[in-house]
Order: sequence, then C-alpha cells, then structure tokens
Amino acid sequence: MTASASPIKLIVGLGNPGAEYAATRHNAGFWWVDQLARDGGASLRHENKFHGLVGRARLGSHDVWLLQPMTFMNRSGLSVVSLAQFYRVLPHEILVVHDELDIPPGQIKLKQGGGNGGHNGLKDIQAHLSTPNFWRLRVGIGHPGDRAQVAAYVLKPPRQEEQTLIDETLDRAHQIVPQLLSGDLGGAMQKLHTDETRRRPHKAAPTS
Repeated sequence: MTASASPIKLIVGLGNPGAEYAATRHNAGFWWVDQLARDGGASLRHENKFHGLVGRARLGSHDVWLLQPMTFMNRSGLSVVSLAQFYRVLPHEILVVHDELDIPPGQIKLKQGGGNGGHNGLKDIQAHLSTPNFWRLRVGIGHPGDRAQVAAYVLKPPRQEEQTLIDETLDRAHQIVPQLLSGDLGGAMQKLHTDETRRRPHKAAPTS
C-alpha cells in the first residue's frame, strides 16, 4: 500500500488501565505514548467524553493529539472514534501503537492497513472506524509458542532481557516522529525498517 502523504494527527497507545497491567506486554503502546507526552510537555488527563487519557503534545514543530483508551483493550475503538470524530481526524491520520506477537522483541514495524492478527484492540478500532486503513506501529513482544498461552503471555511483564530490547525499539521509533507528523510516512517507514535491518544479527556466510 502506498504511504499516505497526510500527517499523523492522533497517536493512540493501546493498553489496559490499572497498576496491575502497567508493566505487562499488552501495554507497550501506553509506554510509547507516555514517552511522547514527556517529550512534548503534555499532561495526559482523563476525558470522559473520549473514554481515555488525552493530551496535546508539541513535538518539534508539530502538535499532535495523544490518547490512551481507558476502556480496556477490547473496547479501545470507542475511545478512538470518539476523539477522532470530535476533532475531525480521518483514519489515515491516526497511528495506533500496539504490542505485536508476530514480531520478536527488538523489532518494530510501521504499516498502514491490513488485518488485526487477532489483536482485540485493533479489531475493535477497525470496527468503530469502519476501515482498517489507519496506521500501526507494531512493537514486537514475541510469541509464547502456544496459541493457548497467548492470553496469559500478553498480561505478564516481559523478561528483563526482553524489556531491554523493547525499550530500545521504542527509542528508535522516536527518531521517525518528525516524519510521522510532517506527512512523510514513506520516509518514516524506510528509515525505521532500514535501521531495523542494520540491527539484526547477520548469519555468517557458509564456509566451503
């Protein structure tokens, strides 16, 4: 899919509210939005009409809405669509940051559209927006290896070595924020994914 030229106007971090969930894998989206709020001098405050914590951040020369739905993961769409409709933000101007089982810790991907991969937050947002064509920042958390263990896995904190890798990917994602907010989504994808490729371990060439 061709990258949209429209700037991102709303960044949504997915997670579950409550101290018991704060450090769990499913809250990776919350972690990045918290970082953006600190960088942009934004205070995330609860807004009942938006069913979440909302702030307006100044990042570089651009302003952007930040949102953390407080609805629990499987009802995230209610929060997203409420704010998007109120401020007339279109789906392709929304970036949703979420944990991704299909990517290992240490990797992060930017994409527009596509399926939801069984992620309840994405599924509900897609249903409320009536389109899958919002942007996603997919934060790798790895897979437990058994589908039956997924629900418990995402609701537990990462191991220490995994947390370090995830934190590093979130730091790398900060480097593309200026491009996200200026509308250079294609450039943002190229930069992020090129950096990802450079950081992956390369297999040694076979010796004869």
